[in-house]
Amino acid sequence: MGLFKRSAGRDSMTATPEHADLSTLLLQGEDMIEQLAQAHRSWGLGGADRWGLDQRTGIITWSFPDKTATAAAQIVASYNPSAASWLWAWANSSILPEMSRDSRTIRDWAQANGQRALAEPKVEADDDKAATLAALAVRITRAAGFYRGTGSASIPIITFGPVTLTAQDGTTSTFRIDVG
Repeated sequence: MGLFKRSAGRDSMTATPEHADLSTLLLQGEDMIEQLAQAHRSWGLGGADRWGLDQRTGIITWSFPDKTATAAAQIVASYNPSAASWLWAWANSSILPEMSRDSRTIRDWAQANGQRALAEPKVEADDDKAATLAALAVRITRAAGFYRGTGSASIPIITFGPVTLTAQDGTTSTFRIDVG
């Protein structure tokens, strides 16, 4: 865990980010990521043949042999395991400002709540610290979806909303999760 200490028990999701300590938010974020992953696996998250994110439209797309899944998305950060670094999207000039709203929400929350480490543009991070930062990001933004992209050097950390599933025959359905 490194950056933050765990508290003894798992608190409910009733604590708002403004009224919870960082340990509580971390535990809640870890729970959220686990629950979101389980729920989104039902439509295939994690099993797509390929994925892509169009910054101009703000849409992430996952392609499967029998369907396509799309959702409005935000880039939270980029994690580079080989450089052991985490770069928040708001500080990354290659990310369009419209795509870093969630990242700016986290920065603004950190500044307002005296959490300087979360407001730094770039942070030293190994896999554990990156997972910690992602969990905090999901909790603070109350994201309805979370995706750790793939990349050869830099791994995008993405939040997303309701997912539209489009079958090969053109029929659509929407997958929503209420995070409370």
